[in-house]
Amino acid sequence: MPRGKRGKPVHGMVLLDKPAGLSSNQALQQVRRLFDAAKAGHTGNLDPFATGMLPLCFGEATKTAAFMLDADKSYLATAKLGVSTVTGDTEGETRTQMPLPKLSQAEAEKVLAGFAGEIQQVPPMYSALKHEGQALYKLARQGRVVERQPRRVTIHEIELVGWAADEFVFRVRCSKGTYVRTLAEDIAAEMDSCAHLVALRRLSVSPFSERHMVTMETLEESSKKGILINHLLALDAGLSGWPSVTLESPDADRFVHGNPVSLEFAGRGDVRVFGPGEKLLGLGKYQDTERLEPRRVFNLEGGLIGRALPATLPPGAGESIEK
Repeated sequence: MPRGKRGKPVHGMVLLDKPAGLSSNQALQQVRRLFDAAKAGHTGNLDPFATGMLPLCFGEATKTAAFMLDADKSYLATAKLGVSTVTGDTEGETRTQMPLPKLSQAEAEKVLAGFAGEIQQVPPMYSALKHEGQALYKLARQGRVVERQPRRVTIHEIELVGWAADEFVFRVRCSKGTYVRTLAEDIAAEMDSCAHLVALRRLSVSPFSERHMVTMETLEESSKKGILINHLLALDAGLSGWPSVTLESPDADRFVHGNPVSLEFAGRGDVRVFGPGEKLLGLGKYQDTERLEPRRVFNLEGGLIGRALPATLPPGAGESIEK
């Protein structure tokens, strides 16, 4: 976006099918220009060589991004056996070479099955994690290697979908913070070999599935036709699993001005808050069963507001109470 240009108020989400060759920020800026949006951000960074789901948030939807960072994700990955690289993918130089594993497909499936559940994973040097205030990948480019503590991640499902002498393809559904590059390396090490990713596609970010994605080409064509709004999801679409509460005046007015509201609710935790006419007011949290505290308040006066919703919602979505 040109310096000094504010852009338009656009509020909602786009589930971009990111093409290979673009960083997540480059992809975001391309879509931002199509919408001429004043404010934008993304959740769940994807490496430049990777493709697939990149949730983009515009306007007030950026206030929901932090709450989506814990979402489970699923990937389809292709790993080249016998060669490892410094980055764990095709963008790095060769680090080591080892003999190819002499395993049958059934034996390889057993190796992958051993990674299901809770595992310890050492983050790669080529990652955005920080050490003493500096991103690890910047240190790695300087030739520095620092000690990284193992982190606990969960592999909910893992499946071998392709097996060859020098390559394996697997599908995985995992918790936040899982590095699929590192997972492929650890799997290869268990096979007494090494590997690096040659392809990686993110299939889903909970609660969205692959069918909710839209390509850059489709967005560009829709921009020419003036129908970009068709691809703009509601700004709370990524939080569709949260229960909702509906406030009437004057409680709705109190909430949007940042004040707590007395309202009974069967439980504690985060909720989406609506006002009269099903207007989304913001996000709240129950500290106890009778006190609703504002966490984020939305300002949706004017501008383009996403209305489209995913075709299906996760179990429990849409549960609500009214006052």
